[in-house]
Amino acid sequence: MKLDGLIEDLEGIDVQSDAAIVRRKSRDCFYYSPVLKDELEGVTGDLVVTPRDEAEVLRVLAACYRHRVPVTSRGAGTGNYGQAMPLSGGVILSLAAMNRVKSIAPGRVVAEAGAVMSEIDAQAIAQSGQELRMYPSTVNAATIGGFVAGGSGGIGSIQWGGLRDLGNVLRLRVATMEAEPRLHDFTGEDLQKVMHAYGTNGVITEVEMPLTAAYDWVDVLVGFDDFMQAATFGNDLGNQDGILTKLISPLAAPIAQTYFTRHAKFLKPGQHVVLLMIAAHAMEAFEVFVGRGKGEVLYRGDTAPADVSKGLPHVHHLSWNHTTMRALNADPSITYLQVLYPFPNQLDRVRAMYDMFEGELMSHLEFVRFNGNITCFGLPLVKFSTKERLEEIMALHEDNGCPIFNPHRYTLEEGGMKQTDEVQLAFKRQADPLGLLNPGKMIAWDDPDYDYATGKLYLFPGLQQAG
Repeated sequence: MKLDGLIEDLEGIDVQSDAAIVRRKSRDCFYYSPVLKDELEGVTGDLVVTPRDEAEVLRVLAACYRHRVPVTSRGAGTGNYGQAMPLSGGVILSLAAMNRVKSIAPGRVVAEAGAVMSEIDAQAIAQSGQELRMYPSTVNAATIGGFVAGGSGGIGSIQWGGLRDLGNVLRLRVATMEAEPRLHDFTGEDLQKVMHAYGTNGVITEVEMPLTAAYDWVDVLVGFDDFMQAATFGNDLGNQDGILTKLISPLAAPIAQTYFTRHAKFLKPGQHVVLLMIAAHAMEAFEVFVGRGKGEVLYRGDTAPADVSKGLPHVHHLSWNHTTMRALNADPSITYLQVLYPFPNQLDRVRAMYDMFEGELMSHLEFVRFNGNITCFGLPLVKFSTKERLEEIMALHEDNGCPIFNPHRYTLEEGGMKQTDEVQLAFKRQADPLGLLNPGKMIAWDDPDYDYATGKLYLFPGLQQAG
């Protein structure tokens, strides 16, 4: 790919061509999946371009359009499925320098796409006594633009549901990739054009998110001798209208004992552990609730001596995808699934899968509000053996009424609902007529007749040729 002319056109904008830097910025957490690790290991871009403001973003997109150079935008690269990896090379558009929190007002915050979520949260709390409704377990690194483009929910979803639920994103400012790129402000129904689209049909430059009242959150660990007791406790707690929670994460033994080494002193062998964030004002009611069940409070951050709590990671850094990350760091053969246990029979489905794969999967649940009801997602840890067995495990979940959001695929459709999103496809035709934005991630653009029922990994043509 000849880039001299492009580099000349980008004079005055930060451009990096060092191979090591470009390779590092071309990667995300795709290695969580042994399937994607094989497929994407060699993927790299050609340049990293870091604009400082929207005007520079538009300059980059216009220049790349003229030179027919693909553009893959990225935040911190904390996604897990290769969403931000440049399958066709070209420019990695890093939004890291666009990191200002622009305004904080009652009920809302406006930030540039590269603003780190923990910094947004800290500023909102300090300035207004408000906090973000939800954030990923990678909150200390993840950018708000990356979260909206590639995330689905996280800590806080027990109260507020998922990112795509109406009201959880208020406005997105998006740049198109045309001969003369344009900026659009999307609200309401139009948000669905670009949310969770991996930057395939626009570059998010600014995000307006809702805020809620900030609370003091207490980290709590509760132990159970039976996993289904832990799961039932989590489900029932989520339905306690008067006890304010931000995180309910049941983990089957021996996940906590094996991978949460700093908390080991609080844990008992064989116990199943529920990770919790409880509002401080609700702790007395929470004590009563635990007392009615069969759980044992193993740790609570509000009463533990300072020398005991010192150095402990907050429980939200043990939950969601951080559970998988900690397991992988200890055992590279570990991978995971993403499962929905649909309401109203979620506990029956959890039990069925727990029994079916006993000894092969380690159950990990995250309770959420989904369509107004409390249910749970599963992120079970899997001891990887073969790709074929991994596919069998996922098929068995699907056959038993537990939909899989496949974390071993890098395309929008295969990792989601296995069908074309006509709204996002239609906007891509308008906003990216040459198909230069994050190519290879939207099957509907590359191969409209693709048969999702095959179950085979979709190989973008560039990867097919490389193979």
